[in-house]
Amino acid sequence: MGFREYVWAKAKEKGASIVLPESLDPRMLEAAERVMKDKIVRTVALVGNPEEIRCAARDAGTDISGAEIVDTAASERFEKYVSMYYGLRKYKGITPDDAREAVKNPLVYGALLVRKGEADGMVAGAVNSTANVLRTALTVIGVSEGIRTVSSCMVMITEERSYGADGQLIFADCGTVPAPDASQLAEIAIASAETGRKLIGFEPVVAMLSFSTKGSAVQASLEKVIEATKIVKEKQPGIMVDGELQVDAALVESVAKSKCPDSPAGGKANVLIFPDLNSGNIGYKLVQRLAGAQAYGPILQGLARPVNDLSRGCSADDITSVIAITAVQSG
Repeated sequence: MGFREYVWAKAKEKGASIVLPESLDPRMLEAAERVMKDKIVRTVALVGNPEEIRCAARDAGTDISGAEIVDTAASERFEKYVSMYYGLRKYKGITPDDAREAVKNPLVYGALLVRKGEADGMVAGAVNSTANVLRTALTVIGVSEGIRTVSSCMVMITEERSYGADGQLIFADCGTVPAPDASQLAEIAIASAETGRKLIGFEPVVAMLSFSTKGSAVQASLEKVIEATKIVKEKQPGIMVDGELQVDAALVESVAKSKCPDSPAGGKANVLIFPDLNSGNIGYKLVQRLAGAQAYGPILQGLARPVNDLSRGCSADDITSVIAITAVQSG
């Protein structure tokens, strides 16, 4: 069973309710039809003006008859959500009228549905920017208890089965934290290990990546990676993790035997933690474009409830996969 089939099967078991606030976009409507038809989720909530949503669905040739359409302005939840949003943001100086205007935004309203537990997760980003999606998620939903770093990862699937877990790997952080310190890098590693366990079903083997392997170079920037590795081991001793490792030492057994023969992760890593956003983003795109790997994400980690972002160039197929991933993250 491939990654997509595995995630779809897990999502069906969850029976989640997923909010799609960008409900006028034809790709979103096509994805909504697919996930309902294939029973990947229990329900889909489309947020906005019902007449406009139904008109957009007709224009797109999609059947959304099984979806819940939430009219923000007419909903009985509206005043309750205005009060909730005002309570969350009044310390920033907003007025009740400001809160009322904000809650009319389907993205904000959708996040409030998730915060309140009236939906299990949200997918957006086909229309909204990543910054807008992430800002709304942090403002309305917040972070999980004990977490201070919201990060992201990519699931990378390559045909070269000798890498990772039968060609399946997690790359992080590829889209959220530009320059993590040692503590943040450790949180990214712990969250990414859990994502790999939950989404792919493997036992995570984490490599903290660098341009050096076990002291082969000496440079101030390496101290962050070394310290982050120590923090992961202290906080989560059950995770197999090692660093600092060059990427070939992390992935290729013969190289690991030469460079780091005593490393528990050398040559066996399936979770790759990059030292900063530059390297993470460049790394996943190189593997995707030059090696033809499938890339799923960015998958957000560390939020109190699941919200996931999309590229504005995404396809309906991409959205369908991210909906399934969000459903698996729920609960």
